[in-house]
Amino acid sequence: MSSVVHRVPAAASAQALAHFQARLGFETDCADVHYATQHEDKDFVLLDVRTPTLYAAGHLPGALNVPTRTISEQRLSEFLADTLFVVYCAGPHCNGANKAAVKLAQLGRPVKEMIGGLTGWIDEGFGLERGV
Repeated sequence: MSSVVHRVPAAASAQALAHFQARLGFETDCADVHYATQHEDKDFVLLDVRTPTLYAAGHLPGALNVPTRTISEQRLSEFLADTLFVVYCAGPHCNGANKAAVKLAQLGRPVKEMIGGLTGWIDEGFGLERGV
């Protein structure tokens, strides 16, 4: 008898490779964002898409507060068209970052979601900034 994990066979290696490589085009994680902001030239804009009140209570260092409902071409006009946006919200229980990524993609903007959101950031032991 096989385990519940093994009952559904794993995908073929070529399919698994395509799937997991593709995910990296859509997602980044807290550790990579932290490392990039601390040790590399910051070549992306980090967007906290939560409300201004939640942003003020604690946000990732260097993140801009652009709530999902305010994302528009006019709001993004200060950024070059090829600017990569990395979006995050509260955490895995929140789909705000996904909604923001949809809006950015609809506007033709490059976008990745930081998986884990604020919860993941805190779980990794990284600090927050407070205020606006």
